[in-house]
Amino acid sequence: MLAMNKNRILGATAIVIAATVVLSSCKDKRSTGWEYAPNMYEHIAYDPDQANPNFKDGKTAQVPPAGTIPVGFVKFDYPNTKEGYELAGAQVKSPLFLTSKNIEEGKVLFTSFCSPCHGQHGQGDGEVVAHGFPAPPSYSKGQSSRGGNMSDLTDGKIYHTITYGVNAMGSYASQLSPEERWKVVMYVHQLQKTL
Repeated sequence: MLAMNKNRILGATAIVIAATVVLSSCKDKRSTGWEYAPNMYEHIAYDPDQANPNFKDGKTAQVPPAGTIPVGFVKFDYPNTKEGYELAGAQVKSPLFLTSKNIEEGKVLFTSFCSPCHGQHGQGDGEVVAHGFPAPPSYSKGQSSRGGNMSDLTDGKIYHTITYGVNAMGSYASQLSPEERWKVVMYVHQLQKTL
């Protein structure tokens, strides 16, 4: 008798579950079902391109207030001119300590970003030269296009050149952070000493 009641209970339970599945699956074809964390789909914040009644001009994306500086931005107050280059050469010194770790990190950055043109040892014999492009001057024995020996370039002149570029070399300000640029400067000084 107990086994018979047990079978009836299991059978009734199976029928109820089957009926629930059938009825719930036929309800609304467009339903996505239960949502876990609906605020991920229906956020309350305004999108940047959306109209926004909270501002006078009705735009969500606002221009930053005058004189503000983005977080992490390091200002370089020397213009991209010959005068700015010379002034940076005379006034700008590396804020980083000369350590073997910084030089080693500078070498890694130099190898990735600079050696395709300047070569592994800064002699102006990178891969691009093998493909017919003009060779940049050697750090240890070449002449700068702005005047003077490449081996005499100061911290500020090298940093200015990495930041703004010169001749066929483009700016690396978007690829290298200011701290990374200073590490490359340290490594270039090491290459200036090699003959």
